[in-house]
This record gives sequence, structure tokens and C-alpha cells, in this order.
Amino acid sequence: MTAEADRLCKLGVVLTDRGSKYAVSGAPVRDRAAVDAVLKDLKRDKAYAKATHNTWGVQLSDGGRLKGDDGEAGAGMVILRMLERAELADHVIVVTRWYGGKHLGGDRFRHVQTCVSAYLQSNGHGGKETG
Repeated sequence: MTAEADRLCKLGVVLTDRGSKYAVSGAPVRDRAAVDAVLKDLKRDKAYAKATHNTWGVQLSDGGRLKGDDGEAGAGMVILRMLERAELADHVIVVTRWYGGKHLGGDRFRHVQTCVSAYLQSNGHGGKETG
């Protein structure tokens, strides 16, 4: 386990909507290898490994912007935009969704924003909801 994975912060389930559950996690990272280590560590937890989507975003201080939608098209970009607005670099945020059987349409992006905002606030980074 890497130092980054050791500092993984899981807020757990932040909200539910029409059977879908959303959780948020994150950790400081320096590079893509550290991001991969954090994702691997998160998925060691069976609940997260079985999730429908583990979407993530990170803005690295060297200017690199990385994201992963994990089948939830557009969700990684939502996370990236919120990280940019919060001016938070070198910190990966992962929003996890367990699909509840009903499509949420555009609400799914608002839920990603709510999760990221909750994470930012819980870690002292402000975190205003954006639209």
C-alpha cells in the first residue's frame, strides 16, 4: 500500500436517489501511479469493488488533468471542474455510484457535484456547488 492509499478518506454514502446510492472518497496524490494505487486500495473494499461506477478526477500540480468516467459518461469532467474551482491540486476525488435500477438523467451530475462538495467541505477545501 502506498502512502497515498494510507491517507484514503471515505465519506461513505452521501445521498440516495431512486435506489441509487452515491459515496465519495479521496486522497492526496502526486502522479498517475498514485491515482492507480488509491483506486486499487478503494476497490479492496468489496462494496466499492461491486459498485456500478467509480468515477474520479485529479488535477496535478504539474498541470496534468486526469479523469475516469468508469461508464458514467461526463462524471469525471464534473469532478475536474469542481477541483479547478476549489483550486485543489494533487488530490484525487472518487465518486462511487451503486445503480438503483432507474435512470437519473441529468440529476446524476448534480449528485456528483453534491458528493464532491461534501468531500471538499469535510476536508477543509470549501467546496461550493456548481451548476
